[in-house]
Amino acid sequence: MEIDHSFYMNLAIDEAWKYQGLTYPNPAVGCTVRGEHGEILAVESHHKAGEPHAEVNALKSAYYKLTQNKVILKLHDSEKIHTFLLQNHKNIFKNCSLYSTLEPCSHVGKTPSCANLIANLGIKNIYIGAEDINTIAAKGNEILAKSGLHVTLHVEEQKCKDLLLPFLKFMKNNFVFFKWAQRLNGTTDGGIVSSEASRKNVHAMRNVCDLLVIGGNTVRSDRPTLDARLVNGKAPDILILSREKDFDRTIPLFSVPNRKVTIASDFSVLKNYKNIMIEGSEKMYGLSRDITDYYLCYLAPGFGGKEGFENIEDKFDILNAGKEAEDIILWMKRRI
Repeated sequence: MEIDHSFYMNLAIDEAWKYQGLTYPNPAVGCTVRGEHGEILAVESHHKAGEPHAEVNALKSAYYKLTQNKVILKLHDSEKIHTFLLQNHKNIFKNCSLYSTLEPCSHVGKTPSCANLIANLGIKNIYIGAEDINTIAAKGNEILAKSGLHVTLHVEEQKCKDLLLPFLKFMKNNFVFFKWAQRLNGTTDGGIVSSEASRKNVHAMRNVCDLLVIGGNTVRSDRPTLDARLVNGKAPDILILSREKDFDRTIPLFSVPNRKVTIASDFSVLKNYKNIMIEGSEKMYGLSRDITDYYLCYLAPGFGGKEGFENIEDKFDILNAGKEAEDIILWMKRRI
């Protein structure tokens, strides 16, 4: 494998995909910090809205690796990390390079400006995957360039744009992704399919999504709750896609506080939401095929069950393949 700028950017991209679906309303962003001899000092990402951005997490880890100063490890608030680095960096980053999948933010919001921090640390070379279209946060590259840093744009640009697409979609309209779990033989039925770690990952996504869509037959047969209890999170609103309006109201999903449950035969309610997860199998896949942006599959290493995606002939491009406990996690887009 050639160790070049693409190599370091791909490390950042892969790290960011681990948090895709978890950072709403922020984008998933990754960052790598490289030392002056090519060594990897940090590979980090943005984890959750309101928490430190990817660049801050990476600079925090890199600072510790370079100094072994444990004080910074105790800091979790973004502003405190910014302040500590600015007061204690002693130019240790001057021969380092930073790779970010997204242009560092210019504005001061829930967190301070990453572009200002990087500029003040004097990092020699900055490599950016995609530019920020959010006018509030954009122009970070200009701050860096005006500070005399060397900025290179569009490193692995398409991969970074694929990573950024959910953010671009819910900025303009909404982002819709279809999630399912299956075994190696393609089955999706017969009880729990994926690992507990994967189910916690899904619950974390439910915690930040606006709406969860599920089929009426699944509601009747599985009697689900569809909350985020495994991560002590909030439960999203529910759309039950069904022509029949009559449901047993003792099914747990109807009893979750602070949630709206809509029963409808179409997807028109989606226009009122930004970040939308669809859960289902073959039938729901077919019904939502034309409105889905990305697909998320949890592939469990086992056999069993009887039914799955038997009559679907679509093909996909794999955007990222990761691992959660024993399961493989695939983010994909359908080939059109």
